[in-house]
Amino acid sequence: MKALITGATGFIGSHLADHLHAKGYDLRVMMRATSSDRNIRHLPLERVTADFNDPESLRRAVAGVDYIYHVAGATSARNRLGYFEANQVATRNLLEAVKDANPNLKRLVHVSSQAAAGPSSGPDAALDESAPLRPITTYGESKAAAEREVTARMGELPLTIVRPPAVYGQRDAEIFRFFQMVARGIAPLIGFDRKLVSLVHVEDLVRGFVLAGESPAGEGEAYFISSEEFYTWDEVGRVTARVYGRERAINLRVPHSLVYVAGGMSGFLGRFQKKPPVFNFEKGRDITRPYWICSVEKAKEQLGYRQLVSIEEGVMRTVAWYREQGWL
Repeated sequence: MKALITGATGFIGSHLADHLHAKGYDLRVMMRATSSDRNIRHLPLERVTADFNDPESLRRAVAGVDYIYHVAGATSARNRLGYFEANQVATRNLLEAVKDANPNLKRLVHVSSQAAAGPSSGPDAALDESAPLRPITTYGESKAAAEREVTARMGELPLTIVRPPAVYGQRDAEIFRFFQMVARGIAPLIGFDRKLVSLVHVEDLVRGFVLAGESPAGEGEAYFISSEEFYTWDEVGRVTARVYGRERAINLRVPHSLVYVAGGMSGFLGRFQKKPPVFNFEKGRDITRPYWICSVEKAKEQLGYRQLVSIEEGVMRTVAWYREQGWL
């Protein structure tokens, strides 16, 4: 079997490439001319230079593969248009290329986000796939719009949607800041309320992607792929501190008001930087919500998915990788 991965050079996409290679797939990756292959250069794969705004290059990229895993997208952008071009329009163009150039495709797995569905309303109200899409950020709105592009074509193409929540693991640079703070003996916590989060290790996540892609039951469906357990950041901090050999880290609670101020300042200063900031006012709104939890019951029942990496094991693997790379 041959699989095309978009976004293969990134954190999640590179782990997906590792997993598919281990399963014996031939791999093709779609890359921009400026993309670094640092995370995938150890793999035997075919590289195709293509652009989501270039229909001919997209048709070349999708032709002749059995599976497509569409991981590419933007988690930060300078403006609303940037989010929608990278997430919704890119997805639409990819689907059109598949219709034109790959009539024998077995499955396209579209990687969305829990941000498309929005946060949960309470500790006993984990989102499932029947919940309406209620994003609270522009990023979430663009991912919801991309999902609608996929849903609209489910009768024409073999499609599956997967939604990750917060993701951590080796090669991740975003949650690294949390691990870095705990290494210094401080566990940063947002607000003074108890927050619950679904937090999935990247190896469980990509295994769930492939289960969704390979399963006949997955066609035309959407799945949350996540941890079976819910966590508080205080709990994650305690586990991380133990991995570092500390009894615990000192909790540093950051008021919501300060998060919003910092997000606004970061967003403003980001206007003068080359890359748009990952943290801004909207991201502040995101991380101050008390419940970002989702249910994996549908994936368990239909795909046979289970969480195999515990939070303890996942943190150990992640910290070990950070140390190997000299990040800690």
